Amino acid sequence: MQPSPLDTAQALLLSGRPEESLAAFDALLVANPADLHALFGRTNALKMLGRLAEAHAGYDAILAKMPGAVGALNNRGEVLTLMGKPELALADFNRALQLKPDFVDGYYYRGNALIALWRYEEALADFSRAIAAAPDFAECHVGRGIALTRLNRPADALPSLDKAIAIWPDYADAHFHRALVLEQLGNPADAIKAYDKVIALQPSSLAAMNNRAIALHGLRLFAEAARGYAALEPLAPDVALNGLAICAAHACDWSHSEEYRTRLAAAIRAGKPAILPGILLAYSDDPELMLACTRNALAGKLPPSPKRLGRGTPFSGARIKLAYCSADFHSHATSYLIAELFERHDRSRFEVIGISFGEDDATPMRQRVVKSFDQFHDVRFRSDAEIAALMADLGVDIAIDLKGLTREARMGIFAHRPAPVQVNYLGFPGTMGVDFMDYILADAIVLPLEQQEFYPEKIAHLPDCYQANDSKRALPDAPTRTAAGLPPSGFVFCCFNNNYKITAPLFDIWMRLLQAVPGSVLWLIEDSREAADNLRRSAAQRGVAPDRLVFAPRAAPDDHIARHRLADLFLDTLPYNAHTTASDSLWAGVPLVTCRGKGFPGRVAASILSAAGLPELIAENLEDYEKLALALATDAPRLAALRKKLEAARTTAPLFDIARFTAGMETAFERMRDDFRKA
Repeated sequence: MQPSPLDTAQALLLSGRPEESLAAFDALLVANPADLHALFGRTNALKMLGRLAEAHAGYDAILAKMPGAVGALNNRGEVLTLMGKPELALADFNRALQLKPDFVDGYYYRGNALIALWRYEEALADFSRAIAAAPDFAECHVGRGIALTRLNRPADALPSLDKAIAIWPDYADAHFHRALVLEQLGNPADAIKAYDKVIALQPSSLAAMNNRAIALHGLRLFAEAARGYAALEPLAPDVALNGLAICAAHACDWSHSEEYRTRLAAAIRAGKPAILPGILLAYSDDPELMLACTRNALAGKLPPSPKRLGRGTPFSGARIKLAYCSADFHSHATSYLIAELFERHDRSRFEVIGISFGEDDATPMRQRVVKSFDQFHDVRFRSDAEIAALMADLGVDIAIDLKGLTREARMGIFAHRPAPVQVNYLGFPGTMGVDFMDYILADAIVLPLEQQEFYPEKIAHLPDCYQANDSKRALPDAPTRTAAGLPPSGFVFCCFNNNYKITAPLFDIWMRLLQAVPGSVLWLIEDSREAADNLRRSAAQRGVAPDRLVFAPRAAPDDHIARHRLADLFLDTLPYNAHTTASDSLWAGVPLVTCRGKGFPGRVAASILSAAGLPELIAENLEDYEKLALALATDAPRLAALRKKLEAARTTAPLFDIARFTAGMETAFERMRDDFRKA
C-alpha cells in the first residue's frame, strides 16, 4: 500500500528534510486549503527552517480554528522563545499544560522560556518534572544542568549533563554545557576535551571553538589559543579579534599591536559586542571608548533591572548598613589593600556586612577579612537573585561592588537592585556602563569631573587617592640578590606589573635605559614562559643581551614585598598603569616613575604618587618619562633622597594614612545617604 501524500510529507520532515517537506505540504494545501494537518506540518517545516515569523503566523492560523490545540500552543511558544519573546511564550506553555497537565514537551519548552527569563528555580522544577515522567528525555537533563549552572551549582549540574550524554552519546549540546561546567569547576584541561568532542560533532560550532581557545588562554598556552582564534577569523572576525588581541598582549607578542588597536577601536565604535572591556585595557585608556565597549559587551546579558528589592525604608536605622561584595575575600590583592578599612569603620555610624562569592582559601587573610565584618555571608553557591534577596532582607543601605567587570564578577546581583544606593569601587578601573550602579568612588586625578560624560555612575571623589592601603602590612627584610635571581651588582630597574601591560613603546624605552646604564638589569614578573621568551627575543632585537632581563616567579605577598627592596627604580606601564603594584613598590621604599594617561587605568600611579608626596615622579609624556628615569638611574644622591622621602611617607603621607582614608570614605557614604534622602 502506497503512503498517502500527507504521510510522505510528514516522513520528509521527520527525516530532517524540511525544504522538501515544505514543498510537499504546499502541494497538499493547494489541493485543500482547509487541511489543518497539512497546515500544521507546513508550519513545523517553517519552524525547522528558522523562518520564525512565518511559522508564528501559521500557528496563529491553526489556533484561530482550534484554540485548544496543545501541539500548536506548544510550538508557537517555542517559536516565541526563539524570537526572543519568552514572556509571551509562557502564556502558550501555561495554556497547553492547563489543557494537558501530563504534557512532557510542555514542561521542557516552558523550562527553556524560564531560562531565557532568568527564572532558574522555576525552570529547574519544570525540567525535573519532565524527567520524572520521561527519564530518558536527554534534552531535559541538559536543561536541568543549565538551570543548575545558572543557579551557581556546577557540582550539581555535572551529573545531569553526564546523564544526558549516557542517553545520547553524540548530543553536542550536552558536551558543550558539560565543558562550561568543567571550566566553572576549575578543570580547564577536561573542558578542552569536551569542547573537542563538540567540534568533532559540529565542526562549525563557533561557541565551542571560542570557548576552547578561552580555556587554552586560561592555561597560559597563548600560542595555541591564538591558533584557535585564528581559525575563527573567517567565521566570526570580531570574536577572533577579541581573542587574538588578548593572547598577543599576554604573550608580549607585539607584531600586530597597532593593527589590533585600530581594529578594536573600529569594532567598538561599530557596536560589536564581542570586544570585552578587559581586552581593551591592554590597548587603550580612552574613557569614551571604554564606555562604548562596556555597553556593547553587556547588552542583553543582564536581567532586566527591576525596582529596588529593599525591604522597609532605606537609611532608617541608627547606622548605615554597608555591604561590601567580592569574590576576593581571601589571599588576593583586593583584600591586602582594603582589609583594614573594614576593621576601622566607625561602628557607631556604620554596620559592615561582607558578601563573599569567591573561594575560601583558609589563609590568614581570609580569617582576618571574615573577622573584620559585623556579618559575613559566604554565598558562593547561591544565584544572583538569591544573593540580591538576601541583601534586601538584611536591609542593606549601600552596596559596594569590589569586582566591577573583572573575572568572577557577579553584576547580576546588582542588576536586581538589592540596595537603594549601589557603588562601583576598586575592582575595575573604569565604568560598569550600566544604570543600576549609582556611584563610582574615585579621586580627582584618576577620574576628573570633566570625564563625567563617560560614566553613567555619578563620580564621587575621595579626598586623596581612591586606593585603600593597609598600614598593617609587613615590611620584611630583603633577601640576598643571589636568592632573588639577581646579579651581585648593577642597577636594578623593575616592573612587577602583569606582562600584558607591557607595550612595545614602553619596552623600547626600557631597552634604551639598559643601554644607557652599564651593568643594569630589568627585573620582571614571569607570567608565562611564552611571554618571557618573547621579551628576551625582543630585547635581543633591540641590541640588548637577553640575560639582562631577569624574571621573578610569583611569590607570597610578604616575600613579594621583601624582594621589592632589592630594586632601585620601578618603571611603570601605559596605557594600563601599576595599581596595587605601585603601592607595593612605594611601601617597600622603591621610587616609581609613571606617565599620566588619558583615562582611569592610565592615571592610577599618578594618583598614588601624589598621595605619597612624590608628584615629581609623574611625567606627562613618554619622552619626559624616559628622561626622568635615566636621570634618576644616573644620579645616586637624588635617588637616595627619594628613598629617604619614601621611608617617611610610610608614616606621614596620605597614601598610607588609613585612618584619614576611612574618614574620607565614610564621609562619601554619608553624602550618598543625604543625596538619596533629598532625591
